[in-house]
Amino acid sequence: MTQRRVKIALVDDHTLFRTGLRGLLSMREDFDVVADMGSGEEFLAALPALDVDVVFMDISMPGIDGCETTRRALRLNDRLRIITLSMYGDEQYYSQMMESGASGFVLKDSDIEEVYASVDAVSEGDSYVCEALMRTLTRNMSVTPIDATSDEDALSDREIEILVEVCRGLSNQEIADKLFISKRTVDKHRANILEKTGCKNTANLVVYAIKNRLVEI
Repeated sequence: MTQRRVKIALVDDHTLFRTGLRGLLSMREDFDVVADMGSGEEFLAALPALDVDVVFMDISMPGIDGCETTRRALRLNDRLRIITLSMYGDEQYYSQMMESGASGFVLKDSDIEEVYASVDAVSEGDSYVCEALMRTLTRNMSVTPIDATSDEDALSDREIEILVEVCRGLSNQEIADKLFISKRTVDKHRANILEKTGCKNTANLVVYAIKNRLVEI
């Protein structure tokens, strides 16, 4: 059986960076870089005729920035999986990109294996946050939930409390010690959180929590 190739587009205003990333991605036989573009406007104009699965999207670009480009792109094709390309100086945009619908977050100086991992994850329907950015997000994350979901599968107050601590990087035992409950109770709550949210790991939970405004950064 022929392996399905993941079709990738690059959107970044720095030609040299796009060229380098394209070359690195092309080293994977199951990746096919089908387009690279220097602006959000160019990408949006081409998108209706473009067969693409995963998009690497720069946050800071002249004209339409990555946040607005992501929102418009997903209105045109809601099956797209968008990976944010960012520098540390773009921290103020992370939550905006998550709320815009981005599925992955990779720093521009990430190891190539993390770039590969981000494509593998989002193409399978998961979220991905590179390790360095995860540390930044959890360090800066508010300890107090600022909102809550209202659907029938909404998290309980205790589940939200535990989710916040998970997002801040605490282990189940550390959460149990902090909240004066047993680790077994935390294990059960965490399992319920994963089931209700459809998340598979901590990276997924961080993205879920920020997108749903359960925490802020």
